[in-house]
Amino acid sequence: MVQGTNGLTLQQLRYFVAVASEGSISAAADLIYVAQPSMSAAMKELESRVGRTLLMRSARGVTLTAEGAEFLGYARQVLEQVELLEHRYLGRPSARRLLGVSTQHYSFSVDAFVRMVQASGAEEYQFSLRETRTEQIIEDVRTLRSDIGILYRNDFNRKVIDKLLRESRLVFHPLFLADPHIFISRSNPLATRTQVTLEDLEDLPRLTFDQGANNSFYFAEEVLSTRSSQREIQVSDRATIFNLMIGLGGYTISTGIISDELDPSIVAIPLAIEERIEIGWIDHAAIPLTDQAQRYLQEVRTVVASFGVEVLG
Repeated sequence: MVQGTNGLTLQQLRYFVAVASEGSISAAADLIYVAQPSMSAAMKELESRVGRTLLMRSARGVTLTAEGAEFLGYARQVLEQVELLEHRYLGRPSARRLLGVSTQHYSFSVDAFVRMVQASGAEEYQFSLRETRTEQIIEDVRTLRSDIGILYRNDFNRKVIDKLLRESRLVFHPLFLADPHIFISRSNPLATRTQVTLEDLEDLPRLTFDQGANNSFYFAEEVLSTRSSQREIQVSDRATIFNLMIGLGGYTISTGIISDELDPSIVAIPLAIEERIEIGWIDHAAIPLTDQAQRYLQEVRTVVASFGVEVLG
């Protein structure tokens, strides 16, 4: 462990956040127009002052230690509060807002993101929204590429997902429980039904999201992932899956929450099975959420509640 004296500066915190975001001392130095030796010296001085090793250095760049990840969360909070003070009392313009979200393929998470951006009021911002694979969501939050991840678990995948989260020092926060629905095109004959059964779906193409090299049933985004299907198509994005619903009459199984504004050609029909889907968000156990992340989660809760779904917590 590095030993040293107490006392931190805002400049050191800003440098550290830049290094963590870029994954490279030299890239961070270029970003904020500081000489690379000065940035490197600042990081060593910071570690000396806090008495902890915050960065693991290698030829490929830097990664955060466990203590560095925790420190980053607090550093971001401090800088965000300083910005608010300067904006409120010194009349300085708000700095660029930052937030990263990784999510499974849910329209409600996109809808909430749109609302959050519209309501941010920031002149400058740098937000990221990644619809990606289940394992990648966990990795994004673990490595702090994203502040928040949104995914589902149920009785089938719970043990595997929870074990992976524990190993990554992440926490799952339940958001809501959903009854499974199928998503289909409005032109599909089943679109007029108030409920469908698994038998109704036997002749339709089943559409699922590809999970890449780790295509385990436990990482599937859809319930009943182990159920065999005569016709199955894997896709990588929501636009493609919706096009295949329209063009091939296919279906996928999801939460039943779908935005008419964002996806006007798709409808959700309840699926008659004894199953529930638990949707939640994950974050790093040691890092407090920034105000911007909390604002996004509030928009998620608002969107979900607007569909008449009870929000947990």
